[in-house]
Amino acid sequence: MARPGFVLEVDERTPPLLVHDGPRLRTEQFPLGTEVVYPPDPATPVDDLTEAIDAACAHPVGSDPLADRLRPGMRLTLVFDDLSSPGVRLRSPDVRGRVVERVLTLAAAAGVDDVVLVGARGLERRSTDTELRRVLGERVFRSFHGDGRLLQHDAEDRDGLTVLDPGGDGAPEVAIHRRVAESDLVVLVHLVTRPGAGGLELIARGLGSPATATAPRAVELIGAAVPVFALDAVVSVQRYGGRLEFLGRREWEWGLAAQGAYQAVSRGLSAAPSRWADRLAGGREASATVSLVTAGDPTAVAAASAAHVAEHLRVQVDGQADVLVVGAPDPTPYSIDSLTNPVLALWNALVPGVGATTGTPLVREGGAVVLYHPLSTQFSALHHPSYVDFFSSVLPVTADPARLAEDFESKFAEDPWWRNLYRTAHAFHGVHPFHRWYELAPVLAHCGDVVAVGADRAAASRLGLRAASTLADALEIVAAGVGHSPRIRYLRNAAPVSADVR
Repeated sequence: MARPGFVLEVDERTPPLLVHDGPRLRTEQFPLGTEVVYPPDPATPVDDLTEAIDAACAHPVGSDPLADRLRPGMRLTLVFDDLSSPGVRLRSPDVRGRVVERVLTLAAAAGVDDVVLVGARGLERRSTDTELRRVLGERVFRSFHGDGRLLQHDAEDRDGLTVLDPGGDGAPEVAIHRRVAESDLVVLVHLVTRPGAGGLELIARGLGSPATATAPRAVELIGAAVPVFALDAVVSVQRYGGRLEFLGRREWEWGLAAQGAYQAVSRGLSAAPSRWADRLAGGREASATVSLVTAGDPTAVAAASAAHVAEHLRVQVDGQADVLVVGAPDPTPYSIDSLTNPVLALWNALVPGVGATTGTPLVREGGAVVLYHPLSTQFSALHHPSYVDFFSSVLPVTADPARLAEDFESKFAEDPWWRNLYRTAHAFHGVHPFHRWYELAPVLAHCGDVVAVGADRAAASRLGLRAASTLADALEIVAAGVGHSPRIRYLRNAAPVSADVR
């Protein structure tokens, strides 16, 4: 059985603790009394993944077995997650490829010939052929890519969308990928790493028009129009493997060899140019183990997956802190095989960090957050072109979500060059930075001071943060709001955690 997460109180015997500092690593000696929230170890994996997939398909929840829903002459569409799920590059063979292969085996046995694969990328960037090979495996990629049966969703392709509701009177339209809308059955393959959206929401978000993701009736309309068989795999991601495996362990479990390896890795990354270190972090491969496979009705499957992952990740925490300290590891879900820009770095520190709870935030309202990230002003022209203008031209004018939506979002959404890069190259949609900022806004509003240790001061100021050289400096900066003896909590977030604050 996997070891659960727990809360450690720092005392005189506690060694310096690992902190993720963007693409780099450091250790920090935290003040006495600091509460350290450790995530649980990876969940106990299934004995045999192929058997687990087959069993889920044969004994689904709220649905007939998948084999019984397949027939010759039908239009079958397999939908799979884009690169932002599970948020890191997975080592081959990717779990999604394993699941897709088993579904294709069942389809072949049933005589289904009209099969198409669609990547549910929503407003994310297009995957490269190399990335698709990693996700689906060489055999599936070669079988479907050459004859045009491996597609990636294009939210701006009006001819490729089917309108389920035109909207009007202030209500947004609901339109989804035409092949999905016209299928006799859609098999939805999804990886689950933490509590979040699932089921038919994935179709609205990943296979809809730009307006569909937030349309109130989207899930209802999709459920009525599209027959969906969901297939969820709950995975535990080990960010580090091989000689770096010790980084996933608790610090007092590091032996002499691990301590020496840490020193070598830390010094090497510190000496490396920032852009090189970021590229190295963005391209790092992680391993994944599967603890549960569930199939059937999308709503029932999403509920089962959410309950399983929430139970595993839950760590009971007493009360709210005055100061929350978080590391921000690169890459973010949106900078895999890319560079992490300041907006994405802040999002990655605060949204999964402060929001890593079952409800009540880890830090009190008006409390402070101290994050670690260099906030280097480096942007990928290939992947994040609209982020450059958002950071340099929009944030100096306003960071208020209402003004952003009213004065700027439509310009970014309708910009023909960014739209072309999203559709034909590998760029995120023009409005992508706005959506990340809207997710950031309530976290920033909840907190008082937010201080970035080791950050570029100009970049921190542009984001509305303050910069500090050390943790001690950061605590001095926030003392006006939280006092000189605050309750400090450190979220050791090398892996997902869900804090149950009571």
